[in-house]
Amino acid sequence: MGTTLSQTQLLLELEPVVEENLNRHLGVAKEWFPHEYVPWSDGRNYDGPLNGDAWKPDDSPMSDVARSSLIVNLLTEDNLPSYHHEIANLFGRDAAWGSWVHRWTAEEGRHGIAIRDYLLTTRAVDPVELERLRMDHMSIGYQSAHHDDLVRSLAYVSFQELATRVSHRNTGKLTDDPVADQLLGRVAADENLHMVFYRNLLGAALELSPDQAMRAITDVVTTFAMPGTDIAGFQRKAVEMAIAGVYDLRQHKDDVVAPVLRYWKVFEVEGLSAEGEQARQELADFLDGLEKQALRFEDKRDALKARMAKRG
Repeated sequence: MGTTLSQTQLLLELEPVVEENLNRHLGVAKEWFPHEYVPWSDGRNYDGPLNGDAWKPDDSPMSDVARSSLIVNLLTEDNLPSYHHEIANLFGRDAAWGSWVHRWTAEEGRHGIAIRDYLLTTRAVDPVELERLRMDHMSIGYQSAHHDDLVRSLAYVSFQELATRVSHRNTGKLTDDPVADQLLGRVAADENLHMVFYRNLLGAALELSPDQAMRAITDVVTTFAMPGTDIAGFQRKAVEMAIAGVYDLRQHKDDVVAPVLRYWKVFEVEGLSAEGEQARQELADFLDGLEKQALRFEDKRDALKARMAKRG
């Protein structure tokens, strides 16, 4: 295989790219305030020490699938301490790398605050169930198989940040609430900027060590899973979200994987060794299979919707 750079070499070689992209990020990121996106006047006390009203399902007109999607998105954001731990250990806390780790964590922290405040104020979810889910999910923590290697980690977060953006954006539309749509659009804008940062770093790694980066990209794409997969009942919720158009195989392939691979021009990279070419061929074969899976999913979803329409 071609030259494989150590973690230390990669951190040093990529540091100027980190600094450049951090400065770029700070120049385009817009300051925003979670409290401005919450309809506080709609809120009232819950039962408990403040003797308010117990939550009831009819407190909110939100659909079950929109509620499930918001819960999944929020619980995924809730595991931020574990995500911070993973990238701080890998990227370090010094110089531009450290500055990015802390800035990213601070920006991500707004997301959980804003979504939870919205959900509790609008009484869109059972607050007791939500808190129990949060405790269970955070008690598991988070550890990705990709965060023990710098290049794989950069590849993973490039796709994951974009996937999160798509999920938030589509969830906002699904709520049929202009306030939620605006809030989740704001969150999605953060996720998009984070994706751009990581995507640019992996692009630089692809130039530095093409074989190493190609292997990492292939490993990530072929085993990709969102960080919320440990949430209780995730698989059922994921199916509901896919059928509702929040995040499905077609969106994963066409709106997440394909544009990032296209940006890196992975099928145009030259100078790969035999091992690098093998990794690229594995990637191409996997994408062919993913397209077939997406088509099968679309057929099943359309048939299901047709049966539901016939019933109702």
